[in-house]
Amino acid sequence: MDGLAKQGAAASSLHAEATAGLGAGLALLMDELAHGVLVTDIAGRLLHANQAARIELSRTRVIVLRDEAVHACAPDSARILQEALARVANGKRGLVSLAAPVGPSLTLVILPLRPAIPGGPMRAAWLFSRAMVCDSLMLCFFARAHGLTAAEEQVLGILCQGLSAPEVAVQLKVAVSTVRSHIRSLCAKTKSSGVRELVSRIAVLPPVAPAFWHEPMH
Repeated sequence: MDGLAKQGAAASSLHAEATAGLGAGLALLMDELAHGVLVTDIAGRLLHANQAARIELSRTRVIVLRDEAVHACAPDSARILQEALARVANGKRGLVSLAAPVGPSLTLVILPLRPAIPGGPMRAAWLFSRAMVCDSLMLCFFARAHGLTAAEEQVLGILCQGLSAPEVAVQLKVAVSTVRSHIRSLCAKTKSSGVRELVSRIAVLPPVAPAFWHEPMH
């Protein structure tokens, strides 16, 4: 079993043990979220991880599961995490950004969870940022709800990446006029005033995870 597989297996094992404690229904609901959610003690020991968080842990890109605790891969990030967990111990929230050797950093909020029993141990909830403005599943839902064509859905997905109409045209290898025609149709069908409003509507859609995320991790 290679390193990534071991990370995934360890996280999945801890997830299974924690499911009973948190309640099967709540754990399954958390697995439907497109962004990661972790629960740890103030020392960083993992108590629960939803599917999106387990995937991030298995990548060992920014954070890693070691000795049943969550650690940052980079020394600077490790210090940032320690400070954030120290704030949790004092009942304070923190917004942190953990750098990755390659690719985007991971931004998350670490906040205190009140003990279920007075005087009980303090726990920390780690809420990850979403990887993108809109995942493919919710874009598909939105497209179906508004009767978009496959071409319109494709254009909308690229617009959500922050590209302009000319840049979309280059990527799709079509004329700019064709892209602008799709945009007019998109705005008409969704009753949006323009691209900015349209993308903003996509950005606030519920963060539901793609179905393939729920396949077993090997």
